[in-house]
Amino acid sequence: MEKIWLKQYPKGVSEEIHPELYSSLPDMFHKTCERWKDKTAFINMGAELSFDELSDYARDLSAFFQTKAGLKKGDAIAIQLPNVLQYPIAIFAALQAGLVVVNTNPLYTSREMKHQLVDSEAKAILILENSAHHLQEIIAHTQIKTVIVTGVGDLLGFPKSLLVNSVIKYVKKMVPSYEIKNHYTFWQALDLGRDCSFQPAPVDKEDLAFLQYTGGTTGVAKGAMLTHRNVLSNMLQIQEWMKPRLQEGKELVVLALPLYHIFSLTVNAFGIFSYGGTNLMITNPRDIPGFIKTLKQYKFSVFVGLNTLFNALLNHKDFLKVHFSSLKISVAGGMALQKAVSTKWKELTGSAIVEGYGLTETSPVACCNPVDGTDQVGTIGLPLPSTDIKLCDDEGIEVPSGQQGEIYVKGPQVMRGYWKKPEETQTILNPDGWIKTGDVGIIDKLGFIRIVDRKKDMILVSGFNVYPNEVEEVIAAHPKVLEVAAVGVPDEKSTEAVKVFIVPKDSSLTSTEVRSWCHENLVGYKIPKHVEFRKELPKTNVGKILRRELRGDQG
Repeated sequence: MEKIWLKQYPKGVSEEIHPELYSSLPDMFHKTCERWKDKTAFINMGAELSFDELSDYARDLSAFFQTKAGLKKGDAIAIQLPNVLQYPIAIFAALQAGLVVVNTNPLYTSREMKHQLVDSEAKAILILENSAHHLQEIIAHTQIKTVIVTGVGDLLGFPKSLLVNSVIKYVKKMVPSYEIKNHYTFWQALDLGRDCSFQPAPVDKEDLAFLQYTGGTTGVAKGAMLTHRNVLSNMLQIQEWMKPRLQEGKELVVLALPLYHIFSLTVNAFGIFSYGGTNLMITNPRDIPGFIKTLKQYKFSVFVGLNTLFNALLNHKDFLKVHFSSLKISVAGGMALQKAVSTKWKELTGSAIVEGYGLTETSPVACCNPVDGTDQVGTIGLPLPSTDIKLCDDEGIEVPSGQQGEIYVKGPQVMRGYWKKPEETQTILNPDGWIKTGDVGIIDKLGFIRIVDRKKDMILVSGFNVYPNEVEEVIAAHPKVLEVAAVGVPDEKSTEAVKVFIVPKDSSLTSTEVRSWCHENLVGYKIPKHVEFRKELPKTNVGKILRRELRGDQG
């Protein structure tokens, strides 16, 4: 197909990126910190971290990784934190030491943690103290030898650090007791590293940078292998796309989505960072009153979020008190943007929400609407520079112009494959570098892409992927359950919600029992919102449960 979308590119946006700008992510980090050293890179709870300070802290932590922890190039390290200042320090420290970062949700249960830590073969972990009790339960089953534990307030400066950590631990009682032998605190790791020499690892673009866990199109979470080239390319693609509206070194960007999510990782921690922008980190965006209180204190120019977050803010009375005079652009990703939310946001803030699209496997952004005002609400926009899109039928043959088909993506941001899963890699990534998204779309005559259906069973809850197999596996282990199937159903607040259909062994089973069971084994957004009991489930002739039929039953 002719790249008809190139004719819609905003003025000044190139068709291709220039990946030769940086040799690796550490190279980008060093050049960025040197160029903007006196500027503020990250803000969290009022505490500021300059590019220069970030560089110093990262150097000390890298030295700790190499010397005290004995980590070698290619070793995996898990980072399990919310948005706190320790996070970017850890990411850049790990990368310049040649390590592979495994981003892990701090809300995960011990079962979910165990899968990622075992599968990734992580040798070390930096974890929030609130989650350390989960690690204690499963660490013996992993290869982890070095544990660094940190508190939310550790880098907020004295006495605020002491106050915040004390309130969380003793007043709110959010830190269950734990016992992990020979663990280090974050400050101990920095202090030990400061006294050691550090030799930057020889890293190139083809080296692995992240094992970013996703379910792909089906099944349990697997690690998407993202190289330095993948992430650098997507960083540069995003910067090129935002060029018409953003100025180097002049932007204050709201970082509300967690950095363990690939969208904010690439857009904020790399894209905005390397542009000399300042990231305003929101540790708990679910605390809407607290979030709004923070927003009122800053003149932010960019807001990166997702539909549920925009909607929650719009529906809080205090949001009207936020000043939007400096807001240039709002960006949505992770889930479909609802037209009503988009319209109301524009009316209230004066800033249109620009919607993007991608997958973890594409680092993640593949398409985005233009930022120059030609936005087409309801579409996922145009392919980014150096990105190609085609639509194919079930046989992988490209469909004629104007017809719908599965969206295939090709570009330098497409992952190397799934970690230790060559067969699953082959099902989604063909030898020519095209990745199958599982989404069915149509390209209009201007080149804008609209998603019309989804082939995969994955459920999208507030921007997070939920895989039916995992939910079903947990519920099937309940002694009163005979059969179970999980599907996604429409939900006004979260795009979709998880619904399970259960054939019980014991008629005394209740939906409350099911949710309580899930609560022990699944992070909150995976827990079924709806539970329906049935005498039987629809199946194929060979006994496979027909999820699509169950979804159809929902209207």
